[in-house]
Amino acid sequence: MTTWGLLASTWNWEPTVVAGSALLLLGYLWAVRFRFDGATAVFGAGVGVMLFALVSPLDELGDEYLFSAHMLQHILIDLVAPMLFVLGFPAALAARVLAWRPAAAIERVLGAPAVAWFLGVGTLWVWHLPALYDETLRSEAVHTFEHLTFLVTGTIFFWPALAATGRKAMNPLIAVAYLVLAAVVNSVLGIVFTLSETPFYAGYLHPEDTLGALTLIRQTWGLDPVADQQLGGVFMWAIGSLVFLVAIMVVFVRWYREPDEDAGPGAGAGEEARA
Repeated sequence: MTTWGLLASTWNWEPTVVAGSALLLLGYLWAVRFRFDGATAVFGAGVGVMLFALVSPLDELGDEYLFSAHMLQHILIDLVAPMLFVLGFPAALAARVLAWRPAAAIERVLGAPAVAWFLGVGTLWVWHLPALYDETLRSEAVHTFEHLTFLVTGTIFFWPALAATGRKAMNPLIAVAYLVLAAVVNSVLGIVFTLSETPFYAGYLHPEDTLGALTLIRQTWGLDPVADQQLGGVFMWAIGSLVFLVAIMVVFVRWYREPDEDAGPGAGAGEEARA
């Protein structure tokens, strides 16, 4: 088997995944009254990232052979897609949703920065405990549940720092600290994998090799269990940090665009007159 042959043959257009992604996008479009703008494009990109992570070769390779492929998939569904979902959720839609008292009550609890931070970061760490991680490789139901928790808690995590809810936003400096601390904790886990010489997950030691790809992966790609785990660790701290950096840049751009509260309403006109 060749590399291109393996990558071409491991796309899995699971009907439930495709249908779920389509329903999510259609539900969003209905909620925004089928208005197509920048927010719609961002949310749609989030759905596309989620779909790619779940149907591309990353899913099959991560299930059967490679920790590193699984890490790339986790980055997409735990960080990239949720961040895009939150950035693509317009303030007007948030106001309509939060006008419903039960939704507002849930948001007050789960949207609290401390709660959201620990849910997002804690979920990532808990699912990488060897006993739970190996169970996701053995059970499709557990694996599906893992992915759902990543998507949900990832969205909850980004909500306090990035959501346009119409309520008083998190102070930009606090939002940056919130994101930086999460990036550091994420990087610590990635560095543990990068520096370890001991494979943590039994499922990757002796895969069943249903695709006949083990020789290609071990010999041509040079990814034995240790090298694969170390590469996955690099992905986690390096690529994960880039995602957090993008979120931090969004916070700074929004902060820069905020009107100067110290300047009076006539400040701009006065400056123009002096010019």
